[in-house]
Amino acid sequence: MATGGAADAAADRRLPAVARGDGLAAIMRSAREIFAERGYHAASIRDIAKGAGLSLSALYYYYAGKQELLHALLEDALADCFRSCEQALDAAGDDPVARLGAFVQATVEYRVRRPVDSLLGLREIRNLEPERLEQFVERRDALPRLLGEIIGDGVARGVFGTPYPDEAQRAILAMCNAVAQWYQPSGDLTVTDLVDRYVYLSLTLVQHLPPARKAPSHA
Repeated sequence: MATGGAADAAADRRLPAVARGDGLAAIMRSAREIFAERGYHAASIRDIAKGAGLSLSALYYYYAGKQELLHALLEDALADCFRSCEQALDAAGDDPVARLGAFVQATVEYRVRRPVDSLLGLREIRNLEPERLEQFVERRDALPRLLGEIIGDGVARGVFGTPYPDEAQRAILAMCNAVAQWYQPSGDLTVTDLVDRYVYLSLTLVQHLPPARKAPSHA
C-alpha cells in the first residue's frame, strides 16, 4: 500500500490534466503570486501546483522544477517588456527625441501594467542558477544598451547636449524601473500624467536642445 509521498504521487496521477494553454497560464499566475508573497526559497512547488488547480505530475509536465519555473517567469516578463519597447520605437521613427519619449512611455506603462513581475525581476534574479542567470542578464542588458543608443544618436545629431550620456541612460532607466515600487493606479496621478512627467525629466537629463527659433521679421 502506498504511503506518504508515494501515496501523494499516486493521487496526483489520478487527477485530470488541464488543457495545455490553460495549464501554463494557471501555473504562471500561481507561481507569480507565491514567489511574490513568500520569496523563491519559501515557495513550495506543491503549493504552486495547488494554486494552479493542477496535480504535481501535471505541473512537472510543463516545468522540471521551481528553478525552471522562476526562469520562465522572468523570461516571459522580459520578453513582454521588449515587445512593448520595440512596438513603441517602430511607431516613433528615427527622431531621437521621439524615440526617447517612446522608450520612456513604453517602459513606464509596462512597469505600471506588470508591477509584480517587475519586482520579481529585481528581487529574485539572484536565485537563478549561474548558467540561467548569465543567459538572463545578457538578454536583459540589451534594454539599457538600446536606451544608450538612442541617447548616443541624439548627442551625435546635436539634439541632446549632455556630456554624460552613460549616466543619463542609467538615471532614466532607474527612474522608470522604480515605478513598479511606488506607483498606485488608485492614486491621483494618472498613467498619462506620469508618462508626461517622466518624458519631461528624461529630456531634461539628456539636455534636450530644441531647434533655435528664427527671430520674427520686421515689416
